[in-house]
Amino acid sequence: MTNEEIVRGLIEKYKKRLQEELGTKIEKKQEKISSREYQEFKKAYMPAKLTLYEKLCNFSEKLVKITPEKNKANKLKEAINICHLNITPTGATSFAIVIPFFIILFSSLISIIFLGSIFFPFFFIILGISIIKPLGNIPIFLANNWRLKASNQMVLCIFYVVTYMRHTSNLELAIRFASEHIAPPLSLDLKKVLWDVQTQRYSTIKDSLEAYLQTWKNWNNEFIESFHLIGASLLEGNEEKRLATLDKSLDVILSETYEKMLHYAQNLKSPITMLHMLGIILPILGLVILPLVVSFLSEVRWYYIALLYNIALPITVYYLGKTILTKRPSGYGNTDISEYPQFRKYKNIIIRIGKSEIRINPLVISGIVFSLLFIIGISPIILHLFIEDETNIGLGEIDESSTCLREYCLLDYREINGETKGPFGLGSSILSLFVTLAFGVGFGTYFRLISKNLLQIRKKTETLEQEFASGLFQLGNRLSDGLPAETVFEKVATSMKGTISGDFFSLVSRNIKKIGMGVPEAIFHPKYGALVYFPSNLIESSMKVLIESIKKGPKIAAIALINISRYVREMHKVNERLRDLMADVISSMTSQIKFLTPTIAGIVIGITSMVTSILGKLSIQMKQFSALQTEGISSSSMLVGQLVSEGVPTYYFQIVVGIYVIQITYILTVLANGIQNGTDKLNERYMLGKNLTRSALLYCVIAAIIMLIFNFIATAIVGVGTMEIT
Repeated sequence: MTNEEIVRGLIEKYKKRLQEELGTKIEKKQEKISSREYQEFKKAYMPAKLTLYEKLCNFSEKLVKITPEKNKANKLKEAINICHLNITPTGATSFAIVIPFFIILFSSLISIIFLGSIFFPFFFIILGISIIKPLGNIPIFLANNWRLKASNQMVLCIFYVVTYMRHTSNLELAIRFASEHIAPPLSLDLKKVLWDVQTQRYSTIKDSLEAYLQTWKNWNNEFIESFHLIGASLLEGNEEKRLATLDKSLDVILSETYEKMLHYAQNLKSPITMLHMLGIILPILGLVILPLVVSFLSEVRWYYIALLYNIALPITVYYLGKTILTKRPSGYGNTDISEYPQFRKYKNIIIRIGKSEIRINPLVISGIVFSLLFIIGISPIILHLFIEDETNIGLGEIDESSTCLREYCLLDYREINGETKGPFGLGSSILSLFVTLAFGVGFGTYFRLISKNLLQIRKKTETLEQEFASGLFQLGNRLSDGLPAETVFEKVATSMKGTISGDFFSLVSRNIKKIGMGVPEAIFHPKYGALVYFPSNLIESSMKVLIESIKKGPKIAAIALINISRYVREMHKVNERLRDLMADVISSMTSQIKFLTPTIAGIVIGITSMVTSILGKLSIQMKQFSALQTEGISSSSMLVGQLVSEGVPTYYFQIVVGIYVIQITYILTVLANGIQNGTDKLNERYMLGKNLTRSALLYCVIAAIIMLIFNFIATAIVGVGTMEIT
């Protein structure tokens, strides 16, 4: 019999006795729980309404019930419980069958009726079949994302619990303290542990915590082991052994995290190589051959290539990349300060005029940039709609083999088999680069502007945190000399003058001396406190430990601060070692993002432009030549002319490839940031801003230069051929 059952039995026993003695029936009243933890948990943790995915799963289950296998059902049920979805394993499995079926059915009907092509039905049948398994694993995928976010905060969680329990041996208060200083979702998990005790789901904090730890049994044993050691410290009668057990719990998670990350880094080479081959090498090799294929196959259209390169390939690469990320072990992650209310204004562009400030949403700036570049990019299509006579729109000397009668055409629309196709002109191909710039620079500008101010604040905070370990050590030593805290801050500020930590301690000392605040107010005052100017969970928690421990005497406070200093140094050391482990993989991915992918793709576009130009002019020359020859030769010449006249314009081909470069840059940036930093959304946005802009500019510059050079070569080659024929 469990403790919970024993307690309930005693309650029922004494309730009956009271009813007999008093002669009245005691009604059970439900107490209203209004604790802060419960309110925060209910607001942030429990969804107010079903998500679209949940609605689709429930609809699919009502439509067709497809029950998964027992093992699969157990995995789905566990995943659903972890990420708190309001669905069943049957609903998730039904969704994975129903949605692909509708995609195949409706897309095939629309394609056959309106487009009259068998390519689209064939494409969507393959797409529908291939997404059945990924769709069925969505709950597992969401649960893995949840675990990844939570595991990124586990080292800090153990740090905060150990830090608090060194001076106050109370597990419930320590968990409450940790839940206030780490980021979601782990903070919400800890609040749920407390909430389950308050709602009497579990009778003790140990039972509630143990039930939660079991969800990590197959994923993070070091986290469980560390908490078991923390629990064991409560049973130690000797103070030295108790503190040693707490220290051991933090050492366990630090050392085992490093070992797991070491194995992860070693096993990462093969998946990254496969991703590199599938996402970059093979598509680029396909692009090299594709210009020749599309030039001789009249059935091929540019949107066929777009379906393959801008939908199928990016989805596949993204899925493989996310699969690699789900296997990442826990680490020491950074906090996304953009989620805190006091920092949300820094997502905007802030222009200060005197004491007032003007806030501009980055979406406005990026929207303007995107619109201008996109309009320039589609200007050849707009000109074609409004200009009837396009024959004179070109540059260079007179060239009768060209549709615009010039060496280099701007638009160059051609009549092929009764259809107007184009634009084939060099000018149009150059202008198409602005469409790629619109996506790369437009989205890059948005991501960079939304994260720039916040990242500067966090970098300043990180510098402070790195220095803060030595500041805490000095603060602890001064307190151990028996000096009052008010005096200690001034002395440490003087000794660390010129550093960010020195500025922090100086501000605390100034609040105490000039404003007359106490130590808690000087640090935590909502308007004038030092933490307003130095936002950091680590510093805030250290100062709270100082305030709590100083009540027990300066000696206790000194020991607490010195130990915090040691913990901070150890975590920083392990974090740097983890970064070193990932250095090779990250440098390889960075080179792909910044140089290899845009460069190779730009060269391929130049080759495509040259091939298209040569084939187009050759087609016109063959038709002209056939008009001057005998009937037999003329028919063969016309046959050659028709054979080489078809093709996908470089204008559309470049847009497809350019957008693919932007998509691959996005995917590789998200993957590289996830491998190195876990779920650091702030750094991810900033890196996206830099990489998208840089890759788009590099690709467009290289593509423009190569197109110009190769078109000059093509013109020279065709010109020589014309002279020889003449």
